[in-house]
Amino acid sequence: MAKLAAYAVSLAAVLGLPIMPVGSGAARAATMGPVTDELGVIKIPKGAPIQIGGYWVLSGPDTALGLDERRGVEVAIKDVGGKLLDHPIKLNAEDDLCNAEGGQTAATKLAANPQTVIVLGPGCSSAATPAAPILWQAGLTNIGTASTAPSLTAATRKPEYAGFARTVYSDSEQGKADAEYIYNTLGLRKVVTVHDGSPYSQQLTVVMANNFEKLGGKVLSQEAVAPTDVDMHPVLTRIATEKPDLIYTPDFVAAAAQLLRQGKETAGLEKTPMLGGGSLMAADFIEAAGPSVVGYKIAYPDISPESMGKGYPKFVEEYKKMFGEAPISGYHANAYDAAMLAFKAIEAVAKKDEAGNLYIGKKALHDAVFATKFEGVSGPIECDAYGECAKFKPAVFEFISADPKSFSVGTNPKKIYP
Repeated sequence: MAKLAAYAVSLAAVLGLPIMPVGSGAARAATMGPVTDELGVIKIPKGAPIQIGGYWVLSGPDTALGLDERRGVEVAIKDVGGKLLDHPIKLNAEDDLCNAEGGQTAATKLAANPQTVIVLGPGCSSAATPAAPILWQAGLTNIGTASTAPSLTAATRKPEYAGFARTVYSDSEQGKADAEYIYNTLGLRKVVTVHDGSPYSQQLTVVMANNFEKLGGKVLSQEAVAPTDVDMHPVLTRIATEKPDLIYTPDFVAAAAQLLRQGKETAGLEKTPMLGGGSLMAADFIEAAGPSVVGYKIAYPDISPESMGKGYPKFVEEYKKMFGEAPISGYHANAYDAAMLAFKAIEAVAKKDEAGNLYIGKKALHDAVFATKFEGVSGPIECDAYGECAKFKPAVFEFISADPKSFSVGTNPKKIYP
């Protein structure tokens, strides 16, 4: 964290901002037009766009995750007519590569633009972990769209994360639900977990394991692989000697697919089930896993229409019209709600002068995000003091076909629980 703080300070120097502790609003009070704000004021000239930053994984094996979220935001922009307060909305999206370096780079670019009003995304906690403090150093509120690592909205989070909120659940809830599903519904008692080193995967496996042991189950071991690992046989051979009832693998596409395929080839694990997580709701995973994907289950929030907000069916139809296909992953609704949360907060605090220029206070906008409540397409949106704004409903989905073209949320994979 010391490195991150130093990086944020150097960024502040580049931007010409006052040097101050990460996450603090001290020494930036400014008055511009009709607005005074302790974190600074953004002036948007009459007719100029309101610039919204975004960062998601837009290349590589997890592209569907980020592209689906960016599309959710684009649907939201269309639904408000492409404008707010008579100003066009401009989305500046960066590719965060779903890793720390990409997140740092994306955040630096977005923070360096003095007209960035607020930032949406990312989908990957690996990117959010270094990015959120950089954005908050510039006084920018960041609304996560699928980054679920518990640390991001924990009551114990550090001040540099005070600018981060999210319209998606915390894996503190997902991990608990997964443990209950394995122990109570599947009736299994011995598990091994495998994480891929990402904050998402690592924190989720720990939460699940802790809850599983509280229920009376036994965690035989907690293994680790790298997302770039190709040969999983050594770790799988070691796991086979422990004879688990299930292997818990909430990893990203590349690692999860290799574990699944090679697990079927490992003596002693041919029939051992694996349970994946939220990053695998994509046709790309079906393609990467091949025939081994049939019967594979992923624990995921319940995104069936009956569990979503009332506006979800209409949203899906608009998504199809805009992009010529159904949603390609599972967090499009969360991203739509993040955009709507940002739009509502901007409308609540922005002020105009007589010439038609718009002024937005950064601290006022942050506070408005945390205070705004509405019924989103993903369900109720209401932030707590630490930026957790969404409600969680657990579900489990199962892949029934190895044809990537058959991918459809709710069909392949289909919901099997509850």
